Amino acid sequence: MNEVFEELRTALYSVWHRRWLALGVTWAVCLLGWAVVAMIPNSYESKARIFVDVEDVLSEQLGIAGDGQEEIMKVRQTLLSSINLEKVITSTQLGENITERSDMDAAIARLAEKVRVESEQDNLFSITAEIGVSSLSDSENALLARNVVQKLLDIFREEHISGNRAEVSGAIADLNKQLDARKLELEEAEERRMAFEAQYPDLIGGSGTLIARVQQARTELRDIEADLAAAEIALNSINNQIASTPRTIVGGGNAVGPQAALLQAQGQLAELRARGLTDQHPDVVSTTRQVEILTRQAAAGGQDAGGTPNPAYASLVGLRADRQANIGALQARRAALQSTIASLAASQASEPAVAAEANRISRDYDVLRTNYEKLLEDREKLRTRGDVIDETSQFKFDLIDPPVVPRKPAAPNRPLLLIGVLIAGIGAGAGVAYAMSQLRSSFATPNKLERAMGLPVIGSISLTVSEAAKVLQRKRLKQFAGACAGLFGVLLILLAIEIVSVGTIA
Repeated sequence: MNEVFEELRTALYSVWHRRWLALGVTWAVCLLGWAVVAMIPNSYESKARIFVDVEDVLSEQLGIAGDGQEEIMKVRQTLLSSINLEKVITSTQLGENITERSDMDAAIARLAEKVRVESEQDNLFSITAEIGVSSLSDSENALLARNVVQKLLDIFREEHISGNRAEVSGAIADLNKQLDARKLELEEAEERRMAFEAQYPDLIGGSGTLIARVQQARTELRDIEADLAAAEIALNSINNQIASTPRTIVGGGNAVGPQAALLQAQGQLAELRARGLTDQHPDVVSTTRQVEILTRQAAAGGQDAGGTPNPAYASLVGLRADRQANIGALQARRAALQSTIASLAASQASEPAVAAEANRISRDYDVLRTNYEKLLEDREKLRTRGDVIDETSQFKFDLIDPPVVPRKPAAPNRPLLLIGVLIAGIGAGAGVAYAMSQLRSSFATPNKLERAMGLPVIGSISLTVSEAAKVLQRKRLKQFAGACAGLFGVLLILLAIEIVSVGTIA
């Protein structure tokens, strides 16, 4: 540890011993560095913040709203393309005196490094341009930075609006080509389907449809058999009523008393049975008892030689004819369904290859028709979206912070650079002084001499300075302090000039 302190003390002594050399190097480095810093042109930064509304209410109501983020990302990626940067250069002062293509490419490369497009939030973007052209004044550079950002904003709008329109138009053209191809395929599939159905009418729609038709026919057959059973029960009931109803009524139209009452009761009973009520129904039981009582009363009162036709009997006979006709129709329908089921089952069992072909034709036709209808729907949505873009695109962008002419330079940080040059100058001076001390064959301490020679050092003699020499040393020390103070004074003057000049820009 002592050796480290000794080396440090030796280095400080070496630098101090050659302090005028160190100070001269420091002055030279500082003056050169400060001159370089003064020649660096000021760069001015202009920034704009823009809000992009990706939630289009009209498009959402029409059911054609897209994600929106994809469109913004695409515009963001293409905004700083070479074509767009060339537009910015040609429309601003950056394009002055550029005649060769190589110069334009170099200008595009430089501008690409100075422009940034960043996403602050999901819908909030910032466009920043930092411009510093050495051939322009500070006010011109500040105005140019604002103009570059403004031009980028204009391109942003144009890229979104015209880009969306071109994209929609191109997509519609592609869909039209696809629709034409799908239309031809669909027409060919329809022709194949019609030819197959003409040859095998029972297999229309494929085996799946055939199975569905068999199941539907069997379901309908079960319903018809249930209706037929109910109709036969009703016919038997009508036959029983006819058997118990007399064809004529004794006493003709002038019948009075029990005969008239019997006629009325029989009519009521026939009406109840015609409604489908069974013999166990309370109303039927009551009316039947009444008919029996009136029949005994009419028999006890005697019968006339002639009689008139019983209207109840005639009504029952007509009702029986209707029921018989209904049963005949149900039986014919049942026979037809049974024949259809047998025919469909036979077709399915005897023609498996044909059924498979029917499945394929039906499946291909359904797929082609679904795809064609989907393409038609997509085309109409794109057309509607194109109309929405034309009508509502101007409301999608909201400029939060417009670009302004900056009043202070963004770069370089001259105060920091000036101080850094001073530190670098001091370090260079100290380094040169220390290097020079290492080139000399002198020793700063007895220990270093002892280590270098490998011999013990018996003693050392201190330097004795006369009064005249001391006065001269103090004078030179004051001169050295004044030179150092002058160095810092120059730095302060440069810092003051920088502060005043920044305050008067633009």
